[in-house]
Amino acid sequence: MQTHDRITIDPAICHGKPCIRGLRYPVENVLEWLAGGMTIDDILGDYEDLERDDILATLAYAARLAHIKSTKVLAA
Repeated sequence: MQTHDRITIDPAICHGKPCIRGLRYPVENVLEWLAGGMTIDDILGDYEDLERDDILATLAYAARLAHIKSTKVLAA
């Protein structure tokens, strides 16, 4: 799946946060719903303009962001 077809970034939509297909569904919200226990079917039932491939693209996008070489702890 190619996430660039489904995940868009537009400064005029949701303050430039990555969103699904230019809709006002930020990637972070979908990830929070999934982390909170909602299933893909739950999300699709609540948000009829979303598609299964949107949710899968969101997960793929998050997985790509998690591919980092190292992390550093910043002092408080």
